Amino acid sequence: MYAPLQNDNFIRACLRQPTDHTPVWLMRQAGRYLPEYRATRAVAGSFMGLATNTDHATEVTLQPLERYALDAAILFSDILTVPDAMGLGLSFALGEGPKFAHPVRDETAVAKLQVPDMDKLRYVFDAVTSIRKALNGRVPLIGFSGSPWTLSCYMVEGAGSDDYRLVKTMMYSRPDLMHRMLEINAEAVALYLNTQIEAGAQAVMIFDSWGGVLADGAFQEFSLAYTRRVLQKLKKTHDGQRIPHIVFTKGGGLWLEEMAARVVGLDGGESGADVLGLDWTVNLGAARARVGDRVALQGNLDPNVLFAGPDQIRAEVARTLKSFGAPRNADGSSSGHIFNLGHGISQFTPPESVSVLVDTVHELSRR
Repeated sequence: MYAPLQNDNFIRACLRQPTDHTPVWLMRQAGRYLPEYRATRAVAGSFMGLATNTDHATEVTLQPLERYALDAAILFSDILTVPDAMGLGLSFALGEGPKFAHPVRDETAVAKLQVPDMDKLRYVFDAVTSIRKALNGRVPLIGFSGSPWTLSCYMVEGAGSDDYRLVKTMMYSRPDLMHRMLEINAEAVALYLNTQIEAGAQAVMIFDSWGGVLADGAFQEFSLAYTRRVLQKLKKTHDGQRIPHIVFTKGGGLWLEEMAARVVGLDGGESGADVLGLDWTVNLGAARARVGDRVALQGNLDPNVLFAGPDQIRAEVARTLKSFGAPRNADGSSSGHIFNLGHGISQFTPPESVSVLVDTVHELSRR
């Protein structure tokens, strides 16, 4: 059904296999910093108009690949599609973040939550299949979801938050309600990602964007435990191909060893992330030493480096690659590094700065 993969460096790096160069892709690489994206969004009329239209979602996913020699594409969608399908009423006002019309803040609202019918998310899976076909084997396609904890944060707060007051109030005062919500979210996220894999995604990523706001102890109980539940249920292979699993916890540098630990999967084998994404506060070399050969690492250039001049960008790319170190371990095995930003690219980023970043990663790593 699909063309053979021509550039598999990203997949190989995820699985800690030798690569031709350090592969690179960027979180939010299809987005507002590109004028062609802004033009397509104007035609679509809104963010959800883009995300729910197969042709538009395919077009904007491929736009950065037309400009840059990126080693992976990532589905154009949003982490909040799952709670939207639960009936919470997701909307995006121009220039503002996501909002829910029906936040989940009491026992009655939690009791109504159910794993959504995946047919309500058919537009996502149709986009995955369309993008995979349009890529024609050029690079792999990454599917994604928010983590159970991060989805719960938005569901309780109703929008983004500066102090996480509402969700943490529920977590501490009614942990039973929070665990119930997380259980449902974990079931939904696993089913959602597996359906993306069946539709054509060649790797999947869990964005635990708000995991780092938790206290030690609370992170393990309310975030990591439910991310692990998802990982335990994810397909490891599809159509004879290994499907890498990536977990990115912003602010999660304190818990890398625990995040890298393997657990028993539902099939009795080992389960866990193949790749851990790192934000820019973590030293790559130190992280590599801490996790050993258990996982590959993804990251972790500060996105604001892209507002500097070309020479500074090249220097910071070189510093990041040097921080990770040689691509082989002492025993000769491959260590696995995917170059990325420490968080999503800013909408104000000059497009030409991304060219400098991508070309420098390839040039220096090939040496």
